[in-house]
Amino acid sequence: MINELFKKFRNSYLEYNEVYFWTSTIKDWKKLLKKDEYKLIIVNTLKELVDKKLIAVYGFVIMPNHIHLIWELLKPNGKEKPSSSFNKKTAHLILIDLKTNHQKVLPYFEVKETERKHRIWKRDALAVKMFNIDVLIQKLNYLHNNPLQAHWNLAITPEDYKWSSASFYQTQTDTFDFLTHFKDRFG
Repeated sequence: MINELFKKFRNSYLEYNEVYFWTSTIKDWKKLLKKDEYKLIIVNTLKELVDKKLIAVYGFVIMPNHIHLIWELLKPNGKEKPSSSFNKKTAHLILIDLKTNHQKVLPYFEVKETERKHRIWKRDALAVKMFNIDVLIQKLNYLHNNPLQAHWNLAITPEDYKWSSASFYQTQTDTFDFLTHFKDRFG
């Protein structure tokens, strides 16, 4: 009973039709997302949720151990929020690959929880409501510049990093086929 109440509370803080800067982190900050195939799982899951008109994505970056999204939840995916669907599906697909191809890595993601044996995403992603356009632009610049930080050194310019929306905002070309320009939402 308490677990069910906690789950409802944890997932309820994201309101529909509000834009959030959302950060989800891999358990224990492991650099699991270094592999492009796991980045593709994230991209494909976001595209699927956009195609179903469950979310709108205004910006993103996939880092080696976390992701940042600027997104909006539009409607439920059955009985759950799209954010839960995202975490559940990406974790499931990554776990399948780990069990099949990387069994030595699997113990790093073991947990002692009644509902699961493994956890990919750390509990309780951080969600910050974008209460005005200036904050949204600041967060968009932050996530686009994240790969350039010295401790990551993943690209020289934001648009050089393949796994973000920076090139979309630079060229107006959506190579991921799921992005919406924030100006389309805010004018």
